[in-house]
Amino acid sequence: MRFARPLLAAFGATFMLGSIVAPPAHAEIDVASLKQSIEASFESDYPKLDALYKDIHAHPELAFQEEKTAAKLAAEMRAIGFEVTEKVGRTGLVALYRNGDGPTVMVRTELDALPMEEKTGLPYASRDKTTWQGRETFVAHSCGHDIHMASWVGAAKTLVGLKERWQGTLMFIAQPGEEVGAGAMAMLMDGLFTRFPKPDVGFALHSGGGVFAYGTVAYTIGARSSNADGLTIRFKGRGGHGASPQATIDPVMMASRFVVDVQSVISREKDPTKFGVVSIGSFQAGTSGNIIPDEAVLQGTIRSFDADVRTRMHEGIKRTAQAVAEMANAPAPDVMITEGIKAVVNDDAVVATAEKVLRVAFGDKLRIAPPVTASEDYSEYIRSGVPSMFFNIGVYEPERVAAAESGGTPLPGNHSPLYAPVPKPTIQTGVTAMTLAVLSAFDQRAKAQYKGQ
Repeated sequence: MRFARPLLAAFGATFMLGSIVAPPAHAEIDVASLKQSIEASFESDYPKLDALYKDIHAHPELAFQEEKTAAKLAAEMRAIGFEVTEKVGRTGLVALYRNGDGPTVMVRTELDALPMEEKTGLPYASRDKTTWQGRETFVAHSCGHDIHMASWVGAAKTLVGLKERWQGTLMFIAQPGEEVGAGAMAMLMDGLFTRFPKPDVGFALHSGGGVFAYGTVAYTIGARSSNADGLTIRFKGRGGHGASPQATIDPVMMASRFVVDVQSVISREKDPTKFGVVSIGSFQAGTSGNIIPDEAVLQGTIRSFDADVRTRMHEGIKRTAQAVAEMANAPAPDVMITEGIKAVVNDDAVVATAEKVLRVAFGDKLRIAPPVTASEDYSEYIRSGVPSMFFNIGVYEPERVAAAESGGTPLPGNHSPLYAPVPKPTIQTGVTAMTLAVLSAFDQRAKAQYKGQ
């Protein structure tokens, strides 16, 4: 059986009497040469990637409306040589490139944008509008999914150009609806891992805000993003005249007390060394200043990394809401906690394998970063049994990042109307890092297969 050769050559490994000789001390030079080869390929491909990026940026589409965006990516992938299936999970696509026997490695990008106005002033800024939840809205790629798509296409083309270095199947998926937390499940429910090969390893990247400069790759060990649960509480009172509160049971008072008291769950019941947040973002009650209403409705979000912390927070929230109602001699409130997106937890072995290659290629520009408190539905693929690595890339000029870190004006982060990555070096980092990470996975699987023979 022929074995994949992605980084065996790059690391200088040789075969001798049926065994793999340990990589020599000069392996770093070999990886650096491979990185140079990848970047040379990127330079020749970049004009097309730049045009694709700016086209997608200028014409974004919202969750499950990404028909034109998906069609553009499908055309790009077919031109590279991938077998493409469209309309998976409504507007998603799956692109496969088979290169002999071997593992299947998945790379995911997102397709959707945000219902907001872009205010960057860029010549290719989006001015597109659409209808969202019954109203007209601007649309903008203010989360960086356009960067991800360009990096995704660039990595696909580079990996096909390096197909003599690996053996197996590339599975590039373009997912709809990440911003609404429903796209990954939509693809899975549409047979992503039954109609197509189930990946042995998965990768995804995300462009960062003003924390890291372009050229930087940041990764986490373990949890990378948070669990996100929805919270709705309906406090039931007895309405009446605002001048006669003694004849009422005031739900506004109950809801207000809860907003304050629930923070004691965070400060006094949760382990202070572990992340957990409860935030109330919506408080709805009453129609007039002189009427005490019958009810007050709160909506919020619950974030955590750890399952035990998550459980403790849920219990504390319910208990606090019940206690507030009892203090007011009111009926029990309706407490609805909706389980949402789960935490993305990176696989230790996948990270360890990729980290070795990325460390050689990026040096001190590869950094371990703490997990982020935002959420990401890539976790659904992990929960479906795909060991994965989700990492971040920087987007701004190093000098601007340094100035911000020194007390200057903070740089716009994801979801800001001013979010404006520097395209070429950001996409180059994405293409280089993703290509090397995928090659490391093919190489590791080939080594494990060889040793098992």
